[in-house]
Amino acid sequence: MTIRETLEEQEEKTLSPYASLAAKSKGRDILEEPCDIRTVYQRDRDRILHSKSFRRLKHKTQVFLAPEGDHYRTRLTHTLEVAQIARTIARALRLNEDLTEAIALGHDLGHTPFGHAGEEALDSVCREGFAHYRQSVRVVEVLEKKGAGLNLTFEVRDGILNHRTSGRPSTLEGQVVRLSDKIAYINHDIDDAIRAGLMEEYTLPREMTDVLGHSVRERLNTLIHDVIANSAGCAFVKMSGVMEEAMKDLRSYMFRNLYLNPLPKREDQKAKNLLIHLYQYYLDRPHELPDEYRLMKEQRGESTERVICDYIAGMSDGYAIAAFEELFIPHAWK
Repeated sequence: MTIRETLEEQEEKTLSPYASLAAKSKGRDILEEPCDIRTVYQRDRDRILHSKSFRRLKHKTQVFLAPEGDHYRTRLTHTLEVAQIARTIARALRLNEDLTEAIALGHDLGHTPFGHAGEEALDSVCREGFAHYRQSVRVVEVLEKKGAGLNLTFEVRDGILNHRTSGRPSTLEGQVVRLSDKIAYINHDIDDAIRAGLMEEYTLPREMTDVLGHSVRERLNTLIHDVIANSAGCAFVKMSGVMEEAMKDLRSYMFRNLYLNPLPKREDQKAKNLLIHLYQYYLDRPHELPDEYRLMKEQRGESTERVICDYIAGMSDGYAIAAFEELFIPHAWK
């Protein structure tokens, strides 16, 4: 018996009857020889972790665009915090931690530079539309490995696609990540806003913090415990109505006072204009796209608009700025 088979046997014996077992995965689009050490979900996690898209997340905006300071979250640190929260919940519920971690690590791979401002910019100009959750699936199915994709299992791709608020993941592990994403970003964005001097803990509405907690640590602890308590032994993952309502109210408060705050968002329009200019430039000159994107268009029959979105969405904040400067800012003659 291989190590992988032993692990699969252990999952069968120890995990919840509602957990997704690696041995019963719906599999990959392209059949592969099984690994003798790792389960299919462990392999998926490793493929995401070693991908170029994952590494680029460290230079992509979470909320604050190019903040001066080492302690503000980036898209990568957000992803790692989501993964840790999700693993804690999955372990407590005896769900499949490997599947949970793979979904969490991959959920934002398709995010644009400059966070949601970049996403809104591409969606506004691309006739086919743009959404980061669909782009994340496209990254793992098509874009990684120069068009070969990562060939991930159905369950991981389903969890990535459905991590958004309106998503309906088909596995409990995907449901865990969907909630963990919100638990993570609401709390770490508050932490970053306090660090930036945009709010203080005592200014948060008491009707919410009295329920959720009066610090980031308390709120994380409260929400994680609530999800576990309300999901244990169930065929679904949820939080209590009281907690869910308080978290929704706090999220609305964050939109009014941080996400739409003109101070941290003052550079957003510049970022949007930058990406729109890049998009229009390559729409007029698709022959100037890098070779791998032109090949995607020629060999796969992809539309010019989609391939341009692929290229721009894959950029880090710094790369997008450098590309704009190279194309639109005059250089001194040497």
